[in-house]
Formats: sequence, structure tokens, C-alpha cells
Amino acid sequence: MSNGDVDFICGGPPCQGISGFNRYRNKSDPLKDNKNHQMVVYMNIVEFLKPRFVLMENVTDILKFAKGQLARYAVSRLVSMDYQARLGIMAAGAYGVPQCRMRFFLWGAGPTERLPQFPLPTHKTLKKGVVINEFKECIVGHENEHAELLEPVLLGEVISDLPKVTNDSTKDKMPYDTCPKTEFQKHIRLPRSDIFPESETKESDKQILYDHRPYKLNADDYERVCRIPKKKGANFRDLPGLIFDSSNVVYLDPSVERPLVKSGKPLVPDYAITYEDGKSFKPFGRLCNDDIVATVVTRPQPHNQALLHPNQDRVLSARENARLQGFPDCYKLYGKMKERYMQVGNAVSFSASIPLGFCLAKAMQGSNNIRPLSIPFKFPDCFGKLKPSKEDSEEVID
Repeated sequence: MSNGDVDFICGGPPCQGISGFNRYRNKSDPLKDNKNHQMVVYMNIVEFLKPRFVLMENVTDILKFAKGQLARYAVSRLVSMDYQARLGIMAAGAYGVPQCRMRFFLWGAGPTERLPQFPLPTHKTLKKGVVINEFKECIVGHENEHAELLEPVLLGEVISDLPKVTNDSTKDKMPYDTCPKTEFQKHIRLPRSDIFPESETKESDKQILYDHRPYKLNADDYERVCRIPKKKGANFRDLPGLIFDSSNVVYLDPSVERPLVKSGKPLVPDYAITYEDGKSFKPFGRLCNDDIVATVVTRPQPHNQALLHPNQDRVLSARENARLQGFPDCYKLYGKMKERYMQVGNAVSFSASIPLGFCLAKAMQGSNNIRPLSIPFKFPDCFGKLKPSKEDSEEVID
């Protein structure tokens, strides 16, 4: 394959070097951090193959870490190669899934191509990520604050039909034990042949659910989880032996003996108390059916994130996480359980990637749009309707 033979390159160079979860980041010169070198490699591939279009995704920390050096590098590399560039910030929840998940996207288009636009949100959002003022204009949204948007999709709408499983569950596949309860569930459960017309689905596979297994917690963590109340907002602060000051900073209660789990270790670990200087509500946090998830992450351990099922004593299963990312149930995950969580957590949400694909298709057809595009479908009822109509395939806008 030589340069000029490629239509499109898309990818998300690994973000461990800039992620807020990395406490040892190189803040002075992030490009010298080996964990950020994939950014350079990605742009080198673009320079070598010279595709018509480019799309790069990353965490929004790329904009605020080290004064946005990595984001500026990515844009400058594209421009230096005579590409047009457009950057935007999209929240997955604004397109029909129950998580916020703010992400940075960078379009590139050759000098003779139409530069793809970004898709306008279709849903209201309950929460928004933090974006520094310098880049707030890059958040993709409607100019009209009163735009007609669908209500936010909530966690319960997405996972309430799934069979009950336990911390010890090991089955990779099982039958559904109830009919879909919501429109989201109805469409996310469609068999592969209904979503991808070229595929076939055995009749026996249509009622099989895959990957509905949780990461197994160790005995100490499981004991802690079992003591977290099944109520909205519950977390490690609901465990005994703690006190709080006027600023809601948590401390061990010196007036009582420190509670222990059966192994003899503290019921409330030190890391939970000291996380975020004692101000966090995240460790061993329980999710709520009438709320959303901040972000689906790759590590299924509840030590510094709210990952617990609303009414079961376990973390969300790999399939539940996949649904939060918009993966249809016909997608099978592979590898050990930690690897399956990583596959899902590192992915771009289907709810965002499908509208982005629509915008790319419009640009490839020659559509010259100076503003973000309204999307003629909603997620996930677009599944099974992804083939372009005859009119769409023939339409070319000068």
C-alpha cells in the first residue's frame, strides 16, 4: 500500500501519558513521554499514507494537560501536511447513552476534499465534563439553547432487562429471561442479521446473551460491597467508623474501634479515605437506575470509581458496560475478563461513532457544511437502518 491509496484513517492514540488517572505524567514535555509516543506514530502513518480523511480521538485531558501541547501538536502536524483541520468535543450522552464521556475529536481532510462537520446532539445530558475556557467553543452543541432534544437515556433504561448475576458468575452466555422493557433494550438486543444485512444469525442464537459476567471482586472487596446500602448515592461513606468535618472531608472516627473485614483488614481502606484529599464520594460508589454513569472505564475495580450495580452486590458486568457504550448485544467480547472490560472501556461509544460516520459520508459525497449537522436518526433505533437510501447515495451537494 502506498500513499494516496487510502481513503480514511481513524484511531485514538493511547492516552495513558495524559490521563488524569496517571499520577506520573511528564508535564514539562509530554512528547518525550513514551506513553505519548503513539501520537507521533499516528501522525507519521498519516504522513506516509496520505489518506483523504483523518479522524483522531482522545480524552479531553489532551486540551488541558501541559497547556494543550499534544492537541496543538496534532493539529499542527495535520496543517503542516496540507490537511484542513477541525476539532470538536462531544459527550457520548448527548447522542443516546447513559454516560457523559466527553471526548476530543480531530477531523482532517485533504486540500481538495470537503472537511467533515460534527453531528449535533440528539439528547439532553444530565452531567457535563469540565473543559477549560479556551476550548469551550469547541464543544459540539446547538446554538439555540431551547433546541428540541430527547430526554437523557438513564442507566435503568439500558440494563433493567438483564438477568440477575452474582460476583461469582462465570457463564459466558445465557438466555435472556425477560422481554425488552424499553425502546433502547429492544434495539440493542437486535440479532446481528437485523443490524448488519450481510450477516446471518442462527435462530438459536437470537435469544442468547453474551458476556454478562462481572469482574470477580476479591473476598475483602466483596464484603465491603455487600455492606454498601442499595440506595442512590451510597458509597464508602455509608460504612461505619467514619466522621466528616464541615467541608465534608472524611476521617476515621477516633472514638470507636476501626471496623475490620473477616481477613482482619480495615473495612474502609486508607486509600478510600485519602482519595482526592478526603473529599471524594467515588470509592465503592453504587450507581442509580435514574441517573447516568460518568464514564465507562477500563479497570472494573471500585476503589476510586462508582461502579457498583444499583441493586446487586457486584460491579457492572462486561455486557452492561458494553451497553453503556452502545455496543449491540450481538457483539461478543474476547479474552480474560480484564481484557473484555478494556476492549469496551477503550472504545468510542457507538452513539458517537455512528453520527461521526454519517458526517464523514456527507463530506465524501461533497456536502459543504459550515455548521454541525443535524442527524436524521436517533440511537439506538438506527440499528437495522444503517444502509443508505437510494436518495442519499445519489445525492451530491456542490
